[in-house]
Amino acid sequence: MLWISLTILILMVVTGTYLWWWPGYQRRRVMQTPFPAEWGAILNNNLPIYSRLDQTQRQRLEQLIQYFLFKKEFIGCADLEMSDEIRVTIAAEACLLILHQPSTVYEKLLYIYVYPHAYQAPHQELSAGGVVTESVQGRLGESWGNGKVVLSWDDVLHGTSDFSDGENVVLHEFAHQLDQESGVANGSPLLRDSASYRRWAKILSDEYAVLQRDAYRGQRKLMRHYGATNPAEFFAVVTEHFYEQPQALQRRHPELFQELQKYYGIDPGQWQ
Repeated sequence: MLWISLTILILMVVTGTYLWWWPGYQRRRVMQTPFPAEWGAILNNNLPIYSRLDQTQRQRLEQLIQYFLFKKEFIGCADLEMSDEIRVTIAAEACLLILHQPSTVYEKLLYIYVYPHAYQAPHQELSAGGVVTESVQGRLGESWGNGKVVLSWDDVLHGTSDFSDGENVVLHEFAHQLDQESGVANGSPLLRDSASYRRWAKILSDEYAVLQRDAYRGQRKLMRHYGATNPAEFFAVVTEHFYEQPQALQRRHPELFQELQKYYGIDPGQWQ
């Protein structure tokens, strides 16, 4: 009996150690695999800034792409046939947001659904009187807290083809994923400490109020008015501008730019 008990104990210890060690080993093994040349060709064609990254950044991005594709399942919708071009292009843009973050490549995200074009989705709206109105709306993308992102491939390509217009559906929806890592989509992703949260809340709240005022007056200065919808959409929209129009954002909204630079750990202006 003692021998059996010792055997069980040893197995429990060994198994526990193995389960603790395995994810890290798996991550290193995937990320150290040579990046396929055909994937590099896809990025050179579909993501203009890929060639502007320095060697360290490019290597880091390639490693993140490999692990992202290893962990996530891509699902084609409306008869869209999934391909490496679709998977690699989307993964690359998603991983740009975590290029200099200690991220686990969106650990809670499981599935990326991709439609060939903009798609229709049900929508519910609650009026001030408590009446729920149901409708169908056209969508370019969606981000859900239950492990799902939905994208339109046409609009993904539109976003990558012009990486300077401040409109990018992949950056937008994956900014929502970062926001949702805190447990709720409120425009405040996970930050380092309480001082960071206070500074973030002050600066982004002030900028959000300015954008709301501009949207009400119909004045377009830099940021898209869609960012005035709510704080979560504001964070997603300013992320698009931060990566695609960094110099203009820094010039017109220096404090906001600085907060985003601290969070993302990078200055995208170096890629312009």
